[in-house]
Amino acid sequence: MEETEAPDASSEDELDKVKSQGVVLPQLTSVEKYFFDFVANGNLTCVKKFLKANPHFKINAVNYQNLSALHIAVLERDIQMLELLLSVPNVDCSDTALHAIRDNQQQMAVMILNKMEEQRPHSEFAGAVDSSEFLDETTPMDVAAAYGHFDMIKLLTDRGHSITKPHPPDCYCREICKREKENEDPLTLDKKRLARYQAFSNPAHICHISSDPILKAFQLSSELTRAAVVQREWHKFYKQLSQDVTRFGAELIACARKADEVEHVLERKAGMVFSMNFIFPRLLLAIECKQKAFVAHPNVQQVNFILGNSFHSLFIFHFIHEVIENKWIGEWYGWTKKSRAAKIATVFWRIPTFWFMALWVWVAPGSKRGRKWQIPVHRYISIVASYLVFLTICFLQSNVNKKNQLRGPPNTGCEVPLVIYVISFIWAAIRLCMIHGPSRYFRSRWNWYEVVMLILFIMTFIFWIASAIDVRLHDQRDLERKYWHKYDPTLVAEGTLCLATIMAFFKLIFLCQLDYNLGQLQVTLGKMIQDATKFLLLFCIIIIAFAAGLGRLYQYYDGMVQVDDESKIKIQQVSSFVDFLSTFKTLFWAIFCMSTIESADVIIENLPGESDSESIINEHAFTEGIGYFAFAGFECISVIVVLNMLIACMSNTFTAVTRNVDVEWTFARTEVYVNIMALNSLPPPFNLLPTCSEYRTIVEFVKLLFRPTKTKRARWNFKHGCYIENTAENNNEKFEEIMGLLVMRYFRKKHVESETNEIRGLRKDLNELRYLLKDALSPA
Repeated sequence: MEETEAPDASSEDELDKVKSQGVVLPQLTSVEKYFFDFVANGNLTCVKKFLKANPHFKINAVNYQNLSALHIAVLERDIQMLELLLSVPNVDCSDTALHAIRDNQQQMAVMILNKMEEQRPHSEFAGAVDSSEFLDETTPMDVAAAYGHFDMIKLLTDRGHSITKPHPPDCYCREICKREKENEDPLTLDKKRLARYQAFSNPAHICHISSDPILKAFQLSSELTRAAVVQREWHKFYKQLSQDVTRFGAELIACARKADEVEHVLERKAGMVFSMNFIFPRLLLAIECKQKAFVAHPNVQQVNFILGNSFHSLFIFHFIHEVIENKWIGEWYGWTKKSRAAKIATVFWRIPTFWFMALWVWVAPGSKRGRKWQIPVHRYISIVASYLVFLTICFLQSNVNKKNQLRGPPNTGCEVPLVIYVISFIWAAIRLCMIHGPSRYFRSRWNWYEVVMLILFIMTFIFWIASAIDVRLHDQRDLERKYWHKYDPTLVAEGTLCLATIMAFFKLIFLCQLDYNLGQLQVTLGKMIQDATKFLLLFCIIIIAFAAGLGRLYQYYDGMVQVDDESKIKIQQVSSFVDFLSTFKTLFWAIFCMSTIESADVIIENLPGESDSESIINEHAFTEGIGYFAFAGFECISVIVVLNMLIACMSNTFTAVTRNVDVEWTFARTEVYVNIMALNSLPPPFNLLPTCSEYRTIVEFVKLLFRPTKTKRARWNFKHGCYIENTAENNNEKFEEIMGLLVMRYFRKKHVESETNEIRGLRKDLNELRYLLKDALSPA
């Protein structure tokens, strides 16, 4: 390289900083610019001569980007130049170590960190200060983890570096969070927390700090999702981080090549110690943490003992099986060979026979036939058949002839079976709540739906009892229905039974989740209902606002009738805006265009005229104009604006869900399967009969309650209910070996993808250069 003679620094008399037209920034003198050019060009000879000729040169001078010569050497990846500059005694390393770590330059990072330790012990662990690129207090490990440099993280870990896990945004601990919120700037604090989460949740860092990266990914994903809810200002960033961590867990399980590897991962008890009776605790944990990509991954679905390649429900209209594998069908291989008609016939044939099968399983569960009838597919068929019987009872009970019905409870013969069925459903819900814990049980919207349905049935039974007591006390059983009180217990019972029956039949949509086609529509429908629920609040505010103003605007005119003198046609005032409830009803049905335009008319009865045969018709035009204006305003706001916004939002939701509908449906279907497997082996109403397995569980719980072991103990809390905590881990060495293989394959896959992308980019650049050269060299 051609040598350039260095100018004399003493001849320069320029300021380090000059005031420009607007902003004051650091500016390099001409001498410093020469020096920066030498460093950028890698001219070691000129740099040595320059430093020798200018012993008082400001080696730490920075340009307008706050970059020093040391930064230039790091950015140019010039190790020899960096070594030369670090030999200068008073050189300031500043945040150059972070730049070297960001570029994954291990040798340069070690050189800078060693220099920092020489200048001031333990300074390499301190965070950046006044950096133009990195936030204050950003440590070397923060940068290495944020950029996912696996080897760099290992190097820094060996030097004693680590990342302190950030506290969630909703944490108010006295030791750290409360003090930070009182003393630090809130914006700086939020940015530091987000940056720390970005580093801490990087896959490379997770694999360094945890021997179970999948469990750590689940926990971090849930924590980041909660942080996104708490800090709405940073919702987008926390949500993206949560999705990245979720994707990491799914990509790890995707690296498994054998079913044995996936089974060892799913059998891991860590994080789910209370689910010791479930064969795949890690699957339950994934469902609880809403790891949809992990649960829906083909590797998990393939070995999952409750899943097959495609499972369809069994109800008469849509629920039929196509392919069922593994433990779901047990040894009943003939089920997969049955035609659709034969499968539907099996369901209806089970209706008269499931009573006998249930009693056989209860009496002899260990027999060959008893074990056969307890396999999941048999159990589910029996549950569906039993539910169809329950719906039949509900239909017969709610469609009783009301013409000659007497006061008091009905007497159709369906009451006792209905009560027994409802009690069996209540016990099944309680049992499921005890197994999964109240926290997880009530997290499901369908469980809330079932609770409401059962409450309505219970209210029906209570009002039946109340009506029986009322008839016994007042002896008015033969009283005709038109004379009954509006809140007669019999009428109330009929109303609650009506709602309960509707909900019972509507629950068939829940079974649609098991069908491939209907299940996807059901998932999409659920998301769209959530949108409608959000807009319901807006509609309520709008209706209440207009109802409050129009509530009694027409109260005086209520009941007035106007008669035309010539045609004798009578016009009566519509009871629209005469009171708050009437106004609310009118406006509500106006949303669906079911309120007439005459609702805003003001009708005044005929006033006496000069003679008896004449009358005066008065008009309150201003009042009527206000009514029409308010009514029209409500229609425009609610129907034209808000309703169309809801339609657009639901269309957007439909499009978004459709893109990922397979994952959403598979996850929802898995939740259904887990609940089915957790139910009693006996279908309702036979699940009221205690089984041997329940006796064993109760005996074990009581035994551990008084005599806990080192690995097992009886526990109870509101989140998990009554459960047996099992702290013993299974196949620890085997799991660590498999997890090591998965992590190794994961990083190799990422490296190959990165190289492939780089090669594609180079090919694209070469093609562009070839075309440019071809155009330049071609004759005009």
